[in-house]
Amino acid sequence: MGNVDTKLNFRKAVVQLTSKTDPIDANDDAFWEQFWSENVNNVQDIFTLVPAPEIRALREEAPSNLATLCYKAVEKLVKAVDNSCRTQHEQQTVLNCVRLLTRVLPYIFEDPEWRGFFWSSLPSQNEDEDESLPLAQSLLNAICDLLFCPDFTVMGTRKLGPDKAEDLNAIDSCEYIWEAGVGFAQTPPRSPQVDLNRTELLKLLLTCFSETMYQPPIDISQSPNKWIAYLTSAENRHALPMFTSLLNTVCAYDPVGLGVPYNHLLFNDSVEPLVEACLQILIVTLDHDTSSGTPTETEDTPTPDNLFINYLSRIHRDEDFNFILQGITRLLNNPLVQTYLPNSTKKVHFHQELLVFFWKMCDYNKKFLYFVLKSSDVLEILVPILYHLNDSRADQSRVGLMHIGVFILLLLSGERNFGVRLNKPYTATIPMDIPVFTGTHADLLIIVFHKIITTGHQRLQPLFDCLLTILVNVSPYLKTLSMVASTKL
Repeated sequence: MGNVDTKLNFRKAVVQLTSKTDPIDANDDAFWEQFWSENVNNVQDIFTLVPAPEIRALREEAPSNLATLCYKAVEKLVKAVDNSCRTQHEQQTVLNCVRLLTRVLPYIFEDPEWRGFFWSSLPSQNEDEDESLPLAQSLLNAICDLLFCPDFTVMGTRKLGPDKAEDLNAIDSCEYIWEAGVGFAQTPPRSPQVDLNRTELLKLLLTCFSETMYQPPIDISQSPNKWIAYLTSAENRHALPMFTSLLNTVCAYDPVGLGVPYNHLLFNDSVEPLVEACLQILIVTLDHDTSSGTPTETEDTPTPDNLFINYLSRIHRDEDFNFILQGITRLLNNPLVQTYLPNSTKKVHFHQELLVFFWKMCDYNKKFLYFVLKSSDVLEILVPILYHLNDSRADQSRVGLMHIGVFILLLLSGERNFGVRLNKPYTATIPMDIPVFTGTHADLLIIVFHKIITTGHQRLQPLFDCLLTILVNVSPYLKTLSMVASTKL
């Protein structure tokens, strides 16, 4: 009953917020505290108790209340950082503020009149300063600090106790990279709660980045996404450890683990949602390339470079490339793994994001592309791509997946090593609705391409030239073809 009562109180506060046309005093702490107290402790409750029509009504009828709600939520996050977010109560407050902002932000972005709200400077409480940081910068700074908060989003290495918690504003986040891998050798201890906390913060970041979705299409160099631009700029002191943490978390993830059958049905995997969020943050930030843009006459300074792209392009050690490639191939091949016991191993479903990330990696780091091509693992990329191309050929909703898969193959086919590797015999037993054949990976490539051209939907026609170009590129290096593949040509 107590839990129902607390949810009822939260709901009453939401109704009160939306029904009062008069602005509610920002200093009425008792009222505002209801929104991030420990009454509600999961994200589903926030989304249920704060329905979309009421957020829109609040935006239209009581805009000052919505503005105050956002301001107070960000203020709470900033205060939590200042206090090092050391207590359980503060951590729960942070999570509730994060959930509330994740819920509300899209409805702010969808209204053109509100889009500048987070980037307008707020009046400073300090009389010596004319204006304070824009709300968006305060929010992003707080999120980044909280992503490296000991005993909240990282496991504390120094047991100082809550009274002597490390100052988050001065912490060296490079010591707290989330996972071993590129640029970090230590494997930090894991905690499911830490993973969940990271995921919630990353989802808020993704929500912030989503502002572009609510705007008309425009060249990114002319109108960059300010949220992404700030996060990936030198102004974010956590840019390097954050990029490394995201990359290593994705590439170190092994969904099968020790291989115990049906373990994914017995235990919740807190890592998979985190990996998916990390992957989405990576591809969104890496897609924000403003380097081609030139500053206009009205601009004093050019748009800052994207440090995430910079860091990605500078990875050069073979062991780092191997770690990344192994991680990508492990996850891409995971849904294809066949076992004697049906559904006994965990299957992940973010192959499209993985392919986009692989494309970005090859695009921005040519050394990685050459490493992939000279590696025997290039076929571990080819087979899942062909599987997904074959599986998606009749589904119009997956045309984007078809495009990225074909473009990756087109990129790889331009290199001799790829064509030579195709002569390796194909012995896998992946469930694909293609004719049975005995032959090489080249046979598989031709058979799948034939399927796409003959049984794919109309929207794939622009890709047919690419498919034929791939065949032309690899044909000089093929030694044999099976009868099945030959009849398809």
